[in-house]
Amino acid sequence: MPVSSCCPPSRSGGESTVAAPSGSAGRAEGKLVLPGGTFRMGTEDPDGFPDDHEGPVREVTVRPFAIDAFAVSNARFAEFADATGYRTEAEKFGWTFVFAKFVPGPLRKTSARPEQTPWWCGVSGAYWAAPEGPGSSVDERWDHPVVHVSWNDANAYCAWAGSRLPTEAEWEYAARGGLDQARYPWGDELTPGGEHRCNIWQGRFPVRNTEDDGYAGTAPVDAFQPNGFGLYNVSGNVWEWCADPFDDTGTHRSMRGGSYLCHDSYCNRYRVAARTANTPDSSSGNLGFRTVADV
Repeated sequence: MPVSSCCPPSRSGGESTVAAPSGSAGRAEGKLVLPGGTFRMGTEDPDGFPDDHEGPVREVTVRPFAIDAFAVSNARFAEFADATGYRTEAEKFGWTFVFAKFVPGPLRKTSARPEQTPWWCGVSGAYWAAPEGPGSSVDERWDHPVVHVSWNDANAYCAWAGSRLPTEAEWEYAARGGLDQARYPWGDELTPGGEHRCNIWQGRFPVRNTEDDGYAGTAPVDAFQPNGFGLYNVSGNVWEWCADPFDDTGTHRSMRGGSYLCHDSYCNRYRVAARTANTPDSSSGNLGFRTVADV
């Protein structure tokens, strides 16, 4: 598995499963129906990461499908949790990874940190509705993407909502927005005309974020301009789980899109063809999802 500073550490090294609650199927409102077709997937970008297997560029065909215009928000996830009583894996484990600068000082001092990525804190009591730990809330962030959800949690939501996670091919086809081999969902230039098009880290990671794009952490799910297909924030903001195993081992699941912690000095994985992975029970403050449905 690739190791990257902006990607959250893994909770464990193996597969795990969580039973998904049964619920109301057919909640496909708010989705964009895409026609599918053949596109050129992957990249051989010199700024890419060969160990991530971004290439080679190959023709891939996807069937028509519907996809969320937005990542699943706190408000939408709250509806699911309220309807089913579902407890996320972060709640069951009792902790999840939070970016250290977002953790209050006293809690930061007592939270364990991974040796290789000390800007992450394993915060007890943090979960999707208390994203920075006890005393925090999403009261001012209902329209932000839900975070601290594992791959298993995302699938539980999908089972309730009558949807599923996208395959990597579906995700990349949708994220490209009809553009062929562009680096970003809007073209090849990161800030065309000086305009920020996504929520990523500016400044020097992890010391200083200038917040030139307007955000230090997550942004609302409808922030910035949509791509050519009408999808918002497929670059930056939060990583998004995909259905596929990352490689032949099957121990890790693919994640796409990058997050507000990505920076071109080490992790320019907000490129549309970039990919990384994590174990299906892992969660963090920069990891969410969007859903798809068959047409």
